[in-house]
Amino acid sequence: MKKETNLITISDVAKASGVSKTTVSRYLNGKFEYMSEDTGKRIQGVIEEYQYRPSNVAKTLKSNKSGLVGVIIADIASQSSSILLKGIGDVCTSHGYQVLISNVDNDPAKEREYIHSLMDNRVEGIIVNTTGYNEDFLVNINETRVPIVLADRTMDELKIDSVTTNNHKMTFDTIKFLVEKGYENIAFFTENPINNSVRLNRRQGYLDAMKELLNIDAEKLIYTINPADKKSCAKAIEDFNSLYKNNMKAIFTVNGVILLSVLKGIQQCNYKIPEDFYVCGYEDWGWATLVYSQMPVIAQDTYKIGVESAKMLIKRINGKADPKPRYKELDDVLIIKSR
Repeated sequence: MKKETNLITISDVAKASGVSKTTVSRYLNGKFEYMSEDTGKRIQGVIEEYQYRPSNVAKTLKSNKSGLVGVIIADIASQSSSILLKGIGDVCTSHGYQVLISNVDNDPAKEREYIHSLMDNRVEGIIVNTTGYNEDFLVNINETRVPIVLADRTMDELKIDSVTTNNHKMTFDTIKFLVEKGYENIAFFTENPINNSVRLNRRQGYLDAMKELLNIDAEKLIYTINPADKKSCAKAIEDFNSLYKNNMKAIFTVNGVILLSVLKGIQQCNYKIPEDFYVCGYEDWGWATLVYSQMPVIAQDTYKIGVESAKMLIKRINGKADPKPRYKELDDVLIIKSR
């Protein structure tokens, strides 16, 4: 009677094949020169009959290679996170790696805990979409345990391999586009920046553009929105409108979550786009132009961030990277619809 698949051991395969465990091990590791063709076929036949699967743990302990890559996601509820993960997954799969994913809900304590858990599972490297609160911890892990690549969210000082986009420049250029269209009253709607490098860089790009192009200290025109509070965005829109009631007004949104909140808030307040507010910003998730067909949107290639992060990590794992940390900045694109 055949044993249950999950109870089959290398000893069972060796016994049924009439060879030693060493010979079976050599076969599993592709060392066919140590056996005859008939012996190899016999071992393969037993493996198929018993549906034997080698223990990954045993292989890892022996080779110190698990074939596993860990991924830390700050907030998996964000649409961009799923796109980032697809980019990472596609590259890792093509290179023979499996991906272990941990969502930390923007919680720094969870980020540290789950990174320890991934290392307990013997991952060969970790891609981190970080909360922004564990810089020293991440640097230490990268220098002493496993290689880390930061995806999208980065650090002020380059100490770890990082992939992001030109957030500051793209925001600056988009504000310039608005100014050239005749808008001087431009608000910046954002989630709480906290330690999120992406939001902070976009915020600074806005402030720099407003100062350089219009000589305006625009701190008072930054509105921090709580997407979970339906009244939060509507109140900010009314506050902004009260400042420039009869003037042309534009709203720049820091990301797709806030863009959606702004579009809902404008509808809730019975305003119209572009008559009352000209709206543009991050990100192009495919539905913004359904509200207003000519709405400019910034497309961030989040998939490519995932792809480049995975390539960078695998190169680091295989010892083919320069010892110094590497930084790669991809270009975002402002998509301007025309009639």
